[in-house]
Amino acid sequence: MMQAAVGYVRVSTEEQATEGVSLAAQEERTRAYCLLHGLTLTTLLVDDGVSAGKPLAARPEGARLLAALKGKHKATHVVAVKLDRLFRNASDCLNTVDEWDRLGVTLHLLELGGQSMSTKTAMGRMMLVMAAGFAEMERNLVKERTSMALAHKKARREAYAPTPFGFTREGDRLVQSQSEADAVALMQQWRERGMSYDRIADRLNADHIPTKRGGKWYGCTVRYILLNSLHKAS
Repeated sequence: MMQAAVGYVRVSTEEQATEGVSLAAQEERTRAYCLLHGLTLTTLLVDDGVSAGKPLAARPEGARLLAALKGKHKATHVVAVKLDRLFRNASDCLNTVDEWDRLGVTLHLLELGGQSMSTKTAMGRMMLVMAAGFAEMERNLVKERTSMALAHKKARREAYAPTPFGFTREGDRLVQSQSEADAVALMQQWRERGMSYDRIADRLNADHIPTKRGGKWYGCTVRYILLNSLHKAS
């Protein structure tokens, strides 16, 4: 009986540029794994330049992957090199795999703790749950470190990207832009009077007050600026 499998490989633009993650290497490992384990690789889907932040259904080839697991001639195996090629976070991973279990689909990961695994066995499922949890912890730790570093830079008025509204960059320092600082003061006054972020954006557009890049003001932009601790501290 044919064991139809769908292979999935992905790399983001940033990874391709900075980490040298190779789509070709992922494809080669996927084909070799299927051959070794008696799986018929019916489709190999490639999402090139796609962020892991997008759910599978929102990715061009991710949507095709999900479609391939349904219908009369559906695939019953999904093969990927790593956990983070497929899923955004732990809950996304576990919820998706639970759904695949109900469809009779087995997930195979080629690199999990130094070895391959599949969700066909209880041990494989346990390894997946643990790996998803540790991956989630690592992402959260990175976020915490990034947040602390950003707070440190703000406290010292050190430059960071993108340069926040109200300031210009001079070398490694943030220097207040008087015209933008005046605009921030107006936003703060209007907000204190009870105006919504959208209403403030409308006023800024009506008064032809320029944005950082010369575009249109939106409520979400106003909110982002007013919640910036640089302005709260000033």
